[in-house]
Amino acid sequence: MTDTARRFLFGIVVIGLAGLGTELLLLEHYEDVYQLIPLVLAGAAAVSLAGLVVAPGTSIIRLFRVVMTLFVLSGVAGAWLHFQANMEFQLEMDASLAGMALFQKAIRAKAPPALAPGAMIQLGLIGLACTYRHPALGPSVPTQKLMK
Repeated sequence: MTDTARRFLFGIVVIGLAGLGTELLLLEHYEDVYQLIPLVLAGAAAVSLAGLVVAPGTSIIRLFRVVMTLFVLSGVAGAWLHFQANMEFQLEMDASLAGMALFQKAIRAKAPPALAPGAMIQLGLIGLACTYRHPALGPSVPTQKLMK
């Protein structure tokens, strides 16, 4: 990956973190411990990104990768939690709902948006892509040499 592409991806992560953090704060997404997780991870990502800018070494790159992996995992968990909350609400509104009708109502609900945590997954994957074969990690071993 070229340095330009890596910088571009890092820029996307920075903009995404700023937008995601701002949105979560404006929506008061801190009512319970589960809702704090994306905010804490956004803070951890910002700190590790700053570390990457100041001193891009092996340790900080690995820390950033851990945080980005946690982003992906928390996005999956968040989507499930949003979907579960929507299903419970839909069942409270109409206890006769089941199967595909319940799924469609729950996945299309606007509060909480079931797929909104996908932004966490997306940012995590972009962040991981930023560190792919990062020069600070040293030379990578070609796959062919591993096979022999």
